[in-house]
Amino acid sequence: MSIRIIAKLDVKPPFLVKPVHFEGLRKIGTPKKYAQKYYEEGADEIFYIDIVASLYQREILHSQIQECAENVYIPFAVGGGVRSIEDISKLIHLGADKVVINTYALQEKPSIIDEAVKIFGSQAITVNVEAKTVIKGKSWECLSDCGRMRSDKDVLTWVDEVESRGAGEILLQSVDMDGRQRGFDKELISNVCNKVKIPVVAASGAGSLLDILEVAQECKPTGIALASLLHYNKFNITDVKNYLRENGVEVSR
Repeated sequence: MSIRIIAKLDVKPPFLVKPVHFEGLRKIGTPKKYAQKYYEEGADEIFYIDIVASLYQREILHSQIQECAENVYIPFAVGGGVRSIEDISKLIHLGADKVVINTYALQEKPSIIDEAVKIFGSQAITVNVEAKTVIKGKSWECLSDCGRMRSDKDVLTWVDEVESRGAGEILLQSVDMDGRQRGFDKELISNVCNKVKIPVVAASGAGSLLDILEVAQECKPTGIALASLLHYNKFNITDVKNYLRENGVEVSR
């Protein structure tokens, strides 16, 4: 099966931003411009995450979602501040193919996953896991609200529960490696990929083509989400896919 190469847009409306360790936001540009850019470069999907909606306890800004979804004909996943079935329905009607949930499911009502899956199907529900190391290489805690709120929930226990509730996919982010461009937390990714059977998108840490190749070969996620490496023009989607193909990893297009 081909591995998906995904562009991840961290958004603090109205700007696309890039944090380090989920903090210290740097403005990059407009989400619409970069969504179109990565679509044209050949990204398999785009993830749009409003990283402050839950933190500020406000709705995601719907007008920007609609703008980003226009003329982008690949799967478009949207998350941030999702607290109800109505929120999910709005985002899908605005153009989201998938909705990403974290804070509300993790901290308040896990059954929103079950409810959403029954209505929209498992393929439409992705759970975002923000993982923070507890014991290096062995255990991680789930965080929320852009890495600021603890949950006391173990990552491996939570992803098992997420799968049992019917979620179709996990977006796995590392608070420790986010934005550093020094490589992925491969122990985290391997543990989660081995724990669940649903698709896992690995994020946080890509700084080189070798980083991407290693996580693809060693951890075997179904997708790899990239941000800094693309935003700062170190490489583009075509570079990534060509390098993976040359090294025996199957990618699309």
